Amino acid sequence: MARGKIQIKRIENTTKKANELTVLYDAKVSIIMFSSTGKLHKIEQSTKQFFDQYQMTLGVDIWNSHYENMQENLKKLKEVNRNLRKEFRMGDCLNELGMEDLRLLEEGMDKAAKVVRERKVRLIICSSFCFT
Repeated sequence: MARGKIQIKRIENTTKKANELTVLYDAKVSIIMFSSTGKLHKIEQSTKQFFDQYQMTLGVDIWNSHYENMQENLKKLKEVNRNLRKEFRMGDCLNELGMEDLRLLEEGMDKAAKVVRERKVRLIICSSFCFT
């Protein structure tokens, strides 16, 4: 039997087309499409169920490896953050700051020192009057 030519045209009803594929191939279909305008079109049984079945069939765990990658990235970012905070406390990063940045930093430190002094005074006053 020879194959005839078919006319390729825009699919107007994507849900109908997905259902036709499901019936035609007796298969589960999950489609995620973005139009040229960036609009998202999803036709699926359930994307999570679809990927769960996919990984069971292939014997892989895509969620776990993705989670492990995110955990490793988080660990690296925490280390970078820790190092930056340490540099800041030691003053090592001050060499790159200009006059205005240094002035703003000094103001912030003065405000923080004021808060610490006020808290310290409250504790001293409370300890003097609360235990007499």
